[in-house]
Amino acid sequence: MTAKKLSASKGRPRARVIVKNVNRPGKSRPVDAANYQAMRRTLLRVLPPKSPGFTLFELYRAVLPRLPADLFPGGAKAGWWMKTVQLDLEAKGIITRKKTKPLRLHRS
Repeated sequence: MTAKKLSASKGRPRARVIVKNVNRPGKSRPVDAANYQAMRRTLLRVLPPKSPGFTLFELYRAVLPRLPADLFPGGAKAGWWMKTVQLDLEAKGIITRKKTKPLRLHRS
């Protein structure tokens, strides 16, 4: 599902996507589509296909240098976007969380 919102700076519609949160079943919210898609592609590209996977710190270090600079200048807000996309992909069954200490993730 996609929604539109006007960009305050340019007066043009900005595409939005609806994200879920594995920790809050039944709740969803719209976020910027460009940032979401860029983080999703990057996260899935670097995340290992099987266990043991990456810790969140390892994932962040792998994702950060591969993000588009125009959407994440200097890594701005990359941590928030990574966590948002991670929780959405978990809720959709695309990635799997291993309940270890520290927590580990891999593609499903």
